[in-house]
Amino acid sequence: MNKDTIPSRFITFSLLLFRFPFLFPLVETRKRVILTAKKKRREREFLTEERDKMEEAIRGSCNRNKNNKSFFVSKGKKEDSYHVLYKVPYGDSPYVRAKHAQLVEKDPEAAIALFWKAINAGDKVDSALKDMAVVMKQLDRSEEAIEAICSFRGLCSKQSQESLDNVLIDLYKKCGKIDEQIELLKRKLKLIYQGEAFNGKLTKTARSHGKKFQVSIKQETSRLLGNLGWAYMQKKNYMMAEVVYGKAQMIEPDCNKACNLGLCLIRQARYEEAQLIIEDIIKGELPGSNDSKSRKRAQELLVELRSLLPPPYPLDLLVMDDEFIRGLEQLMNEWGPVRSKRLPIFEEISSFRDQLAC
Repeated sequence: MNKDTIPSRFITFSLLLFRFPFLFPLVETRKRVILTAKKKRREREFLTEERDKMEEAIRGSCNRNKNNKSFFVSKGKKEDSYHVLYKVPYGDSPYVRAKHAQLVEKDPEAAIALFWKAINAGDKVDSALKDMAVVMKQLDRSEEAIEAICSFRGLCSKQSQESLDNVLIDLYKKCGKIDEQIELLKRKLKLIYQGEAFNGKLTKTARSHGKKFQVSIKQETSRLLGNLGWAYMQKKNYMMAEVVYGKAQMIEPDCNKACNLGLCLIRQARYEEAQLIIEDIIKGELPGSNDSKSRKRAQELLVELRSLLPPPYPLDLLVMDDEFIRGLEQLMNEWGPVRSKRLPIFEEISSFRDQLAC
């Protein structure tokens, strides 16, 4: 290429923009498109590099153990490792692309748009609606998430309604919708004592931070009662919160709920009862008492409680000293014999009667 042609092209392009200024927006749009394409290309290169590193590690493992068939990794296994690493499902559906945008590209706005597309297409509506609400909550769009769940939960299966309720409880809590939270918690507790929770089973499989674990009806009831007690505390209905926390402690004692129960009693000026509960936490007599945060909170409650208690009366004001009593009696004896309490006229009559008797 001739070097002289480059400046001439640049000058020609500049003159063209000068004469036709309406072309500026088109140029800016083209710049943005180019920058976006470069960004996506860098992301693809990064993902490709990470995948190549993983494949290199797998090949190295295979080479070191080439005589061992158990170390053979097929192409399918490599793909499995990639999906396990990023926790991305298989396929190219709208839901899969949404999870890729959420977990790999870290683009929540794009993920929400793709989750909407999945819901409208009927692609894993249960998971798409719940995951979209979680992403919206992370972006402080909780009101929008509540509206989405309430509007589209009718498209979801019966088995997914319970998990949607749990997401709604967190959303109500974040938005300060205490009345709605109380109503939903009461409805879930009613399903439990009617035997309709967990689809009639005694346990269910829950997931937290990518790990599965079993939850019993007893644990779920205690958890819901704890949330209900907290909601009543936000309404400053400490009497009802005390009742609910008391029931929760009877089902499954817990250090955190015990602290809240003690606080409810403090707010009702029932200091002695609160002190007994808080001291049990500090003594380590409740599950979770070894947790440093729980112990610190219990100690703070005890300090607050002691500041509210009336000062004790000195014992020497309530108990009379025996030596002091004996000193008073001795002083009274020194003042003279004990006089008769009758009037003088009756004393004279008595002496006159004695003379007549003689």
